[in-house]
Amino acid sequence: MALGYRGKILNVNLDDLSYVVEEKGEYFYRTFMGGSAMASYFLLTEMERGVDALGRDNVLAVTTSILTGTPLPGANRYTVAAKSPLTDGFGEAEAGGYFSVELKKAGFDAVVIKGRAPKPVYLWLSGGKVEFKDATHLWGHDTGYAQERIREELNDKKVQMISIGQGGENRVRYASVIHDLRHANGRTGMGAVFGSKNLKAIVARGKANLEFSDKKGLKGLSSYFVENMKDHPICDILKRGGTYEWDLEDLNADGVLPTKNFHGGSFDNVEKITYEELKKTVLSGRLTCYACPIRCKQICSGGKYDIDPRFGGPQYETVGSFGSNIMNEDVEVIAKAHELCNMYSLDTIETGMCISFAMECFENGLISKEDTDGLELRFGNGDAALELIHKIAFKEGFGALLAEGTWRAARQIGKGAEQFDMTVKKQSFAMHEPRGKNNIALAYATSPTGADHIEAAHDMPFEEGRWAIPDLYPLGILKGVPARDLSFAKVRWFVYNQHVYSFLNSLCLCFFTAGPARLFRLNHIVEMVKYSTGWETSLFEIMVLGERTTTLARLFNTREGFDSKDDQLPDRLFEPLETGPLTGVKLDREQFKKALRAYYEMMGWDIDTGVPREARLHQLNIADLSQF
Repeated sequence: MALGYRGKILNVNLDDLSYVVEEKGEYFYRTFMGGSAMASYFLLTEMERGVDALGRDNVLAVTTSILTGTPLPGANRYTVAAKSPLTDGFGEAEAGGYFSVELKKAGFDAVVIKGRAPKPVYLWLSGGKVEFKDATHLWGHDTGYAQERIREELNDKKVQMISIGQGGENRVRYASVIHDLRHANGRTGMGAVFGSKNLKAIVARGKANLEFSDKKGLKGLSSYFVENMKDHPICDILKRGGTYEWDLEDLNADGVLPTKNFHGGSFDNVEKITYEELKKTVLSGRLTCYACPIRCKQICSGGKYDIDPRFGGPQYETVGSFGSNIMNEDVEVIAKAHELCNMYSLDTIETGMCISFAMECFENGLISKEDTDGLELRFGNGDAALELIHKIAFKEGFGALLAEGTWRAARQIGKGAEQFDMTVKKQSFAMHEPRGKNNIALAYATSPTGADHIEAAHDMPFEEGRWAIPDLYPLGILKGVPARDLSFAKVRWFVYNQHVYSFLNSLCLCFFTAGPARLFRLNHIVEMVKYSTGWETSLFEIMVLGERTTTLARLFNTREGFDSKDDQLPDRLFEPLETGPLTGVKLDREQFKKALRAYYEMMGWDIDTGVPREARLHQLNIADLSQF
């Protein structure tokens, strides 16, 4: 009997509302394990090259992992992946919550979806059964309405679902997938893929007992976490206020808080949008994910915008994108923006970045009120930002242009708007400044999904003399590296950390509980895999999984025509920061080029094209998946 996985993959064809259950064995699960790696396998084997990301031939994969359903804090995430409508390359997004466990208990480790339903449907999975339910009456409604109606129809308030609102239905290129109204598979436009397939939701409810090899060992790890979290600096701050409490003021003090569409690194009025201000105004509670004692999720309600608590509350990325980066000083605008994006199913990062881009275009005279439906799109105008969220979700007026994402919008506007476009592979920057944290420069450039801040650990805790350096000792990294450094030592540091963050995505483990500078350290993760499956494993095998995960996504992009030219950063990062303690700091273009070539070489990729070499693919046991 399989331990740690169900051994069943649900293959759905929406064209004729049919399905087939495929059984997979240990070789498959030990090679891919779940999450991002498993999703990449399906995208490479089930999809032809060059398909339209918003067409019926795109393949949508939802994957759990061999750790899903264990009592381990953080082992509750899942991956949604497809060809991205935003980047035209590899698309994936992860989220936590409760859906993954229900999906696995309902009988499936993954769902692979093809085709387009003739009319709106939702997929209902329960006890190994699969049903296609009519969703015509839900189409045109937001995620909150859909969730309430579906739970009423199924007469079960405990069903868990991932769904889309109007942003996904209208195929906004960065529409997200929303779980339980509070958790978002935010990036790369997976909600738009749902919409293109006439798929409103996937709903799961399971009661099966999940089998694991060593339940006592898993329980011991869980107890270790609970007993030690109060003394761990990251757990402590996350428990106090999530990433909102963790990041905002520290990044501002370090000069790496994105401000005014990445012109600066500090926001003069940051005290007006702090977590303390949120607590004084609209913060009303906290929530958590399956089996996690941290409770890092916010709940906001009321205030001048009458915020609906069903949609939770903002974390740091939303604070950055709708706070400092558009120079908004009103914390209630940030909380309302979060609510609207979750209601409509929009990525808060990309939405905020589209708005900051539009504000810079407006202030430089590239667009006027005639173009923006009368909106005064100046930095700091929070009410205009909220109005734009509605327009984007429904593709109304100027919102239809921004619904294409900043890269496409810049090229439609022309007149030099491209210089205000802060994207890599057509996806906007997250709320982290590469000129002050140079590993973020490598992360944004090399991420297969476009600019992404969770490709590797961030620099600060690992500088020489800082507290987190011993967490990297099992990797043979024994010294700290300066944050503003692009030496070979930093590239090595980044490559090893990227392997770690990639295997965390494949094991569906939360970055807040496991990995470098986290309470569950690297060798704990080896124990997790062993206790779940019974496999005799090692950190070496799991690090290979991480490299395999990154390389699988690179194979997908290579098949779709991406190469080293797509790993480039916008010119703004090679220009000096304009505000904050790091005023005048910039990336050196030649150092970055040298670091990027070093990265390719360390990854076993061609140093000119960035294409994985055949020998490395054989080393990773994925040469049979190469299609170029």
